[in-house]
Amino acid sequence: MDHQPKFFENLSGTGKAIGVLTSGGDAQGMNAAVRAVVRMGIYVKAKVYFVYEGYQGMVDGGDNIVEVSWESVSSILQVGGTVIGSARCKSFRTHEGRLQAAYNLVQRGITNLCVIGGDGSLTGANLFREEWSGLLEELAQNGKIDAEAVKKYAYLNIVGMVGSIDNDFCGTDMTIGTDSALHRIIEVVDAIMTTAQSHQRTFVLEVMGRHCGYLALVSALACGADWVFIPEYPPEEGWEDTMCVKLSENRARKKRLNIIIVAEGAIDCHNKPITSEKVKDLVVQRLGFDTRVTILGHVQRGGTPSAFDRILASRMGVEAVLALLEATPATPACVVSLSGNQAVRLPLMECVQMTQEVQKAMDEGRFLEAVRLRGKSFENNLNTYKLLAHKIPDAELPKTNFNVAVLNVGAPAAGMNAAVRAAVRVGITEGHKMFAVIDGFEGFAKGKIKEISWGDVGGWTGQGGSILGTKRTLPAKYLEKIAEQMRTNNINALMVIGGFEAYESCLQLQEARSRFEEFSVPICVLPATISNNVPGTDFSIGADTALNAIVETCDRIKQSASGTKRRVFIIETMGGYCGYLANMGALAAGADAAYIFEEQFDIRELQANVEHLTEKMKTSIQRGLVLRNENCNENYTTDFIYQLYSEEGKGVFDCRKNVLGHMQQGGAPSPFDRNFGTKISAKAMQWISKKLKETYRKEPGKVFANTEDSVCLLGMRRRNLVFQPVAELKSETDFVHRIPKEQWWLKLRPLMKILAKYKTSYDVSDSGQLEHVAMLPKEAVPAAI
Repeated sequence: MDHQPKFFENLSGTGKAIGVLTSGGDAQGMNAAVRAVVRMGIYVKAKVYFVYEGYQGMVDGGDNIVEVSWESVSSILQVGGTVIGSARCKSFRTHEGRLQAAYNLVQRGITNLCVIGGDGSLTGANLFREEWSGLLEELAQNGKIDAEAVKKYAYLNIVGMVGSIDNDFCGTDMTIGTDSALHRIIEVVDAIMTTAQSHQRTFVLEVMGRHCGYLALVSALACGADWVFIPEYPPEEGWEDTMCVKLSENRARKKRLNIIIVAEGAIDCHNKPITSEKVKDLVVQRLGFDTRVTILGHVQRGGTPSAFDRILASRMGVEAVLALLEATPATPACVVSLSGNQAVRLPLMECVQMTQEVQKAMDEGRFLEAVRLRGKSFENNLNTYKLLAHKIPDAELPKTNFNVAVLNVGAPAAGMNAAVRAAVRVGITEGHKMFAVIDGFEGFAKGKIKEISWGDVGGWTGQGGSILGTKRTLPAKYLEKIAEQMRTNNINALMVIGGFEAYESCLQLQEARSRFEEFSVPICVLPATISNNVPGTDFSIGADTALNAIVETCDRIKQSASGTKRRVFIIETMGGYCGYLANMGALAAGADAAYIFEEQFDIRELQANVEHLTEKMKTSIQRGLVLRNENCNENYTTDFIYQLYSEEGKGVFDCRKNVLGHMQQGGAPSPFDRNFGTKISAKAMQWISKKLKETYRKEPGKVFANTEDSVCLLGMRRRNLVFQPVAELKSETDFVHRIPKEQWWLKLRPLMKILAKYKTSYDVSDSGQLEHVAMLPKEAVPAAI
């Protein structure tokens, strides 16, 4: 749909006052949302107020409701929890309490509220909005306010953002804090695995989630747990026997440890609680395994927010201010939520009702319905977990006589191993023989190929890098030898996991089909690269881990300057010609500028940035952060920019530079990358099975696939996972610079600039439409993992 871009310059907040509060349980990333609301509000010339201690502060008034400035939210982006405090508030539940709150807001002219909290907090806000005009009239009758005020402040606008680590709110794929909580859980699981391995122990881990099993389910998927207990999907009658058989089978297969994950709200099919202690006692009594319980508790709420949560909260905060500016008395209270990779607005009460429906379904024992109501993303996580965790006995497996090979191509990226594991296990379940190719196409040509079994890929999800080995070599120079290996091993399909080289390789194989009919088989590419520069997808496996590495380092670097005043850091990131890491890293680390290849810059812009930083140093914020993509400009090198800033900043600030290098490629994969890799790989394998069935010819008894749509790349586009023929993606690719011609994240660039106090124009064409919950296309969208 070609529409004229709509810019928010036309939206002015002059004369408006916005109150921002955090309520209910805290969650990492709430501060990023508060910061975005404050800065965006001030940017559009509105007044912005902090409401301290949630609704309690609104009722108490006084120093709890304070006007804030740009600097008030400096340095809070990397802090967990909420700096403006949150409290459970009994008095707001009473009419008197709400009357007092309305009086306190009117005194300051606040008629726009941005509430960051869970469904309880948002329901309270909606009730407050419905009662507002009545409350004002009552205040006027009591002589507290005059008739003029009743007229002037007649309507209260409310926009909600969901901050909750449980991800228990319907209508959004991810709530603020969920990804960070998963980081905490996975850090613990990875640490426990090494000790469990040493002693051949079984560990029972209890994670948060009183009414929602999202954290338990996704962490089980991300660490390959043996068993998981969640409230939405209780185990079948007799689960005790089934679980014990499964655990002892795993031990018999030489697996030295077992991990069982229990959500705190786990129940059996009679709605009786299943506790971690109960599970431990069962394992000890029946199997005699050395078993330990670890309850994670509030660790999950703590710590610094992940890159994903900071970007999500920043996007939502800006969107919330836009929604408040556009709100009319007729628009219902809305929540800003995430669908796939898009910020959308949904009616608050529709989301709340749907969230309550899930609980009702669980209470009434309609568990399948509860899973369905949680949304497509939750359902897919559950189905993928069931597919990968439990091996079907060999005798019961179908036999297709197809051989499928998996290989890694290009530079290593965290999450590749999770993708290989999922491909192998789904392939075996579908009845194929799975083969692993060592060292990419180079290894393929040399015949480094072997059959790989279910057990061979156990424990792979948490491993960084590429266990199969990977090379950047393209197949073009080995075509004959690769064809020969495909013939010798009778390979009927290929899954290629890698970056831009993987995409190019598959184009080469497709073009070589006329000379080598061995390549006329289904081929699927999975994008895996830290650079996120593959056409046809918004996200690549590995980019999230790299982004977290960058953000973590930026946090440390910023902290190193807290003792020394007035210092600017120039940080160089990887990414080839693609500015994704530099741009998103800058947004998540609260940088002042990011230089990227996609947005050409000249000496005047560099000069303007230096002046901007000089101005900033006059305030109480006395440090600066500048990110530069490694190939953003061949002449304005990192050294050049460092020297320019050093010279121009003399007497005002000093400069340091940092080249992050290969630390961005290493490390254990983030929960997002493990799950994204696992889910798209499972989906790709099912596509390969379908294509194999479609293209098998009885005479001469082999697979023959030579159409364009038999070589596809599986990518995530906005809200959906889509298979796209690589031949069609050619027109979208800049092959010289190895980047897509159009990149979605460039739309977020103005966001980074606004939050760093630059005047810029921001295209808001995508926002502003209020959608309805039921109508959301819920195809498994892993922007929420």
